This record gives sequence, structure tokens and C-alpha cells, in this order.
Amino acid sequence: MRRLQRLAAIVAGSMLLAIGINFFLVPFEVLDGGIIGMALMVSYLTDMKVGLASVICSIPFFILSWFKHRALFFSSLQGLIISWLLIDLAQPFQYYFIYLVELSPPVSSMIGGGLIGTGFGIMLRYNLSTGGTDLLAHFVSRSSRFNVGFILFGLDVVIVTIGGFLFSAETFLLSVMSISAGGMATGLCTWKPPSQYARYHR
Repeated sequence: MRRLQRLAAIVAGSMLLAIGINFFLVPFEVLDGGIIGMALMVSYLTDMKVGLASVICSIPFFILSWFKHRALFFSSLQGLIISWLLIDLAQPFQYYFIYLVELSPPVSSMIGGGLIGTGFGIMLRYNLSTGGTDLLAHFVSRSSRFNVGFILFGLDVVIVTIGGFLFSAETFLLSVMSISAGGMATGLCTWKPPSQYARYHR
């Protein structure tokens, strides 16, 4: 049963990532934080598919996981593969969504960021990951009292700031909206009462 729950969390989280990226961020060339933000930058600059770019960008973090937490390496590998496939499989449907739904860039950015943050949060609740900076945030969270969502938010700010220098000021502002919504969503999904933190860190 536990294994089925974890698989369901990976699929559900990856589907939210795919929807948030392809239907809400990519149409306006908005960046997100973390490994997705890196992958989007690569995609916008080279036309590489976002899912494939996320795999390439995740390699250093998976090397770290191999030495730090072998079990998390294998569970994250599952998440990476499933999210990669769903993100790239959803890309062709982007046109139909844009045709049917009209959203302003700020609204689309916040919805997309919220969906991505929720997807990550669902997986992190089951100690799962898609690799990348959420994997790094997981390691930091295990050895501290900081919420995973807030750790990710700090990393996201750094990545989006770098993206702001590569793209326009509008892209930077929309990306800040995206990571703000995503950070709050992930924080809500992974929040635990203080008593649970004490139990977790014994």
C-alpha cells in the first residue's frame, strides 16, 4: 500500500509540474526556480524540450545524492523519469490550452508557479523528489528545522535573478510571481507541527 501511495504521489506531482510548466509558464517565457528554472532557461535558449533539459541539469545533484543518500537517489530517479516523460508528453497539448483559455501573464505565472509548487510539495511529503535543487533542499531540511518550501524559495530567488540578467525585466518580474506562489504552495504541502519536527530529528 505504501509503495502504491508513493507511486501515486510521483504521478500526481509530475502531472501538476507538466501542466504548470507547459500551459502556464512556457507560453509567456516565464521562469521558475530550481531545476525547472534551469531547464526552462536552457529550453528558451536552445529549443530543447523542458523535460530533457531538466534531466541534464539534474545530473550534478544526482551525483551528490549517490554519495549522501543512496535510497533517496533511487526514489528521486523514479520521480525524474516520470516527470520528464509527462512534461514532454504534455507539450503538444499546449497549443489547444492556449487557444481555449486566455490568461494575463501575471495570472498565468502565479497559477503555474502554484501548480508546480504543489506538485513538488506532494512528492516531498512522501520523501520523494525529481532531483535537482529540491533534492538539495531535502538534505538541508533533514539536518535543520527549516521548512523545505522556504529553502527552495531561497534557491529559487538565486536562479530567477540569474535568469533576469539573461532575459527581460518583464520575465524577471513574472518569474518572481511564479516562485512566490510556488514557494507558498510547497510550504503549505510540507508543513509539519513543531512536535512532528522534534520527532523527525531524533
